[in-house]
Amino acid sequence: MIPAQTAFSLKGIGMLLRLVAVVFSSVATILSMLLPLIFYYQISWLTLVANTSVLLVGAILIHGVLTHVLNDIADHQSGTDQYSPGILSGGSRVIQTNTMTLTMLKQIGTLMSVFLIFIAILFTVFGYLEFAILTIVGIWGAVSYSLKPFQFAYIPFIGEWFSLFPTMLAIAIALPWILLESIPVWAWQNAFVNAVWCMGWVMVHHIPDRHADQKAKPMKRTSVVWAVERMGTKGAKFPVLLYFMIAGLLIIWIAFTRPVAATGVGIILVYAIWIVLRVNGEDVEELTTVEKQLLLLALAIAIWLGIFV
Repeated sequence: MIPAQTAFSLKGIGMLLRLVAVVFSSVATILSMLLPLIFYYQISWLTLVANTSVLLVGAILIHGVLTHVLNDIADHQSGTDQYSPGILSGGSRVIQTNTMTLTMLKQIGTLMSVFLIFIAILFTVFGYLEFAILTIVGIWGAVSYSLKPFQFAYIPFIGEWFSLFPTMLAIAIALPWILLESIPVWAWQNAFVNAVWCMGWVMVHHIPDRHADQKAKPMKRTSVVWAVERMGTKGAKFPVLLYFMIAGLLIIWIAFTRPVAATGVGIILVYAIWIVLRVNGEDVEELTTVEKQLLLLALAIAIWLGIFV
């Protein structure tokens, strides 16, 4: 067992946060809503900064800490992280590299859960009901994705739609919901596209781990594993392409009122589909490169939708 002091090392915390995933998902989604409020609405900078700061802190605590801690615990106990060959996938690797212990992760997960529930109660007591709801939705996403009796990450498509999607949609719609009298159509459009795109790149994230997930006990039957079981090796890309096709339908919706926004996102989507179709599904390094590209494209989409409202 490693000494307790190493468990709290800055290296361990940095590995656990996996800020790359947080920045290119939650932070990008928040940015997609912040930009229109800056460019097209008369809202004070103090109000924007205060509310955005709360959301950013929440994203780091819920997505960066709680979600990753619970996911590491579940995937270590099932064994999939031990088998994973992934570079970006396969968890934070804090347990596998002896940077943190399983016991320490359980302690952090418990403390963070209690802290976030307490914060949600405080938000409610002081009249910040929107923030309270956002916090509860975030906790739900983290807990339902990894922990029993839910453990939706181990069920094809359920993990995306019942855990990931509501969490991403909630944080995406947060700023307009809090600061405007009603949520405009552009906000719903941006929120849906960003959330679905996030699910798409997460599916690429699961491709390198599919063999490890099949060895897990219980088996981690992700959407990728499910597709491979039914379609063979080539089926690994099916969930990614499915979510990108859904994004394409959303782009058609946007095109009726925001043609410039739709055109830009459409070009990015075509490029994303092209690189996914070309990638070698057996090459972990190549898959990692594509995942990094999709993360950058997620940020590009968020900014483009935020500018052209």
